[in-house]
Amino acid sequence: MAKYSVNSSAVAKARELIDKKQYVLKSVWNEVQPSADDQNDYLERHSWEEYAAWHLGLTEGANDETKARYAFGFGDFRRVHRSALIACVYRASEWHHKSVELAAHELLQHLDDAAGIG
Repeated sequence: MAKYSVNSSAVAKARELIDKKQYVLKSVWNEVQPSADDQNDYLERHSWEEYAAWHLGLTEGANDETKARYAFGFGDFRRVHRSALIACVYRASEWHHKSVELAAHELLQHLDDAAGIG
């Protein structure tokens, strides 16, 4: 099973977007998450560093500047999706990636606080 470390630049980006109210509270993540084509289109116009900043997890042992390196996407390349953070918490928890689970959970709490949920 792959192992992941937390991408601190992605956590910072997500917090910044949340603070700027750049989020979607209601979406169905598996319907709005970027497809492979969407990701390729993004990479044609942006750097790998910018692409990486949309993923909370870094796959240990995978080469930089490959899609395999980046996991646990949290947005649509414009905004944070609450449903994506929930999916990150769930998937990371399910597969025992505790550090990614906790990072996603903290971001979810930050988003809920910012949006007045709770």
